[in-house]
This record gives sequence, structure tokens and C-alpha cells, in this order.
Amino acid sequence: MAYPMRQRGLLSGITRPRRVNWIAYLFMLPTVVLYSLFVLYPFVASFSLSLTDWNGADSVRTFVGFDNYVRLVRDGVLRTALTHNLVWMVVGSAGGIGLGFLLALLVWHRPRGFVLFRTVFFLPQVLGAAVVGIIWKLIYRPYKGLLYELGETFDIPFLRFPFLGETTTALGAILAAAIWAGAGFFFVILLAGLQNVDRDLLDAARVDGASGAQRLRHVVVPQLAPIFTLVLVLALIGSLNVFDIVWAMTEGGPANSTEVIGTYSYTKAFLESNVGYAAALTMVMTALAIGVSAVLIRIRARQEV
Repeated sequence: MAYPMRQRGLLSGITRPRRVNWIAYLFMLPTVVLYSLFVLYPFVASFSLSLTDWNGADSVRTFVGFDNYVRLVRDGVLRTALTHNLVWMVVGSAGGIGLGFLLALLVWHRPRGFVLFRTVFFLPQVLGAAVVGIIWKLIYRPYKGLLYELGETFDIPFLRFPFLGETTTALGAILAAAIWAGAGFFFVILLAGLQNVDRDLLDAARVDGASGAQRLRHVVVPQLAPIFTLVLVLALIGSLNVFDIVWAMTEGGPANSTEVIGTYSYTKAFLESNVGYAAALTMVMTALAIGVSAVLIRIRARQEV
């Protein structure tokens, strides 16, 4: 019996070739094909367009190399649009997430009418950004809009101000509409996260004498940290890609005071027939979105270590 034991001991040190699980790769194949078709191919096609001078109609595309990217550096309107996107990232993201979190806290313990509140809070997401933009444009409408009528009825001069017609207030007016519309999306995600908060820890903190604000800060928020990272990434990417609501309300005006990269690239591509330059603008949007997402995920990963 000793010889087989020694034989097994000698054979146990031999490295066996790893078997490739081809079935797993077959299951992954549809996802890889769809990702390549709808993500990788458009990205490569957009980058190739950004290296050309093309009006979108001619069969010939003139290769210009990185001239469009050099032009980006000198473009003052692009700097204005980037500034507006940055403002949107800070104010829009903080406002939307903050309002969504507040609404989630209000219905966390399922008060009477919980289903109704949840439906009403999420309703703007069902309407869509373009529809929301049209609705709020009517609300802001001078002389006939809801705000103007309220100002006339209650004699409030501030409400009779043409918010979308002035360069100093147009961006803020659109941001207010966007925060109202986007809060419902964050509300649903954060409410789902609140359902998984450890109630035992909350009860223990309550017994120890922690106030509501202290329980929120030291018990609830830390447990929602991964959820906050998710919604923050989604909010920042959405801030970089914003287009629908701005175009529906002002089309980037007046005097570029609400211009963002999305509306500027649309103008260059479809109104000025400069598809190559518009493609370069979309590359800027993509690079910023990837960079912001990578930084946030990296920060979150370091916090979890």
C-alpha cells in the first residue's frame, strides 16, 4: 500500500492544464456582441468622424487629423458650455440627490398614502425630459405662464420676471426644472437602499440616546454609502450628457447663457452641418464622463479598504 501512496504524492506535484469553460464564454457572447454593436462601434465611428471635415451629406470626408481638437482649445463657446456643465454637475447633482433623499426619508416608514406619494414623486421620470422642458417653459412663459399669473394674483413682482429670457436667470430656471424632474429617479434608488438599513443598529443608537440627526449621520448614511456612490456617478454622467430639457426650454440661449456641450454639438452637427467638429465635441463629453466615473469609483474603493 505504500507504493501507491508515494505515487500519488509524486503525481500531486504535477500541474494539470486548466480547462477552458467554453460554455461560460458562450453565455457571454450575446452581451459582448450587443456591447460591441451599440457601444464600441459608435465610439470608434465617432472618433473617426472627429478626424474629418464633413458636412453630413457629401460622400467624401476630408481627413484633417487633429485639427478639430486644436480648434476645441480655442473655442470660447465650448468653454462657456463646459462651465455650464460644471455648474450642472455641482448644483444639479446636489439638488437632485438631496431632494430625492429627503423625499425617501419622508416615506421611509411607509406613512398613510405611501403608494400615492411614491407614484407622484416618480411621475416626472415617466414624462421624459423633453416633455418636462415643455411644461416648465409654459410655466415660465411671460404674461401667460403659471408663475406670471401667480405674480399678478398675489402682487409678487419677482414671479413676473422673464426667467428664460434673461441671461442671468435662464440657467438657474432650467436647473430648477431639472432638479424637480430628476429627484424622482434618485428617490426610488435611495428608498430601496433605505429598506436595507439595519434596524437593530438604529434601535441601539436610539437606546444610547442618539438624536434623529445623529442616527441619520452615523448609522443611516454610512450604510447607504455604496448607493450614494451609484447615484452620484449617474448624476454626474447625466450632467455631462444633458441635452433634452435644455433644448426644449431655450435651445442653448439666450446668447449662449444656457449652452451645454450636448446642445452645442447638436447645433454644430445639424444646424451648421459641421459633423466632424460635433464628433470631436462628443469625444470631449465621453472622456469627461469616463474620467469622472473612474475617479469616483476609485475614491469609493479606497474608502472601503
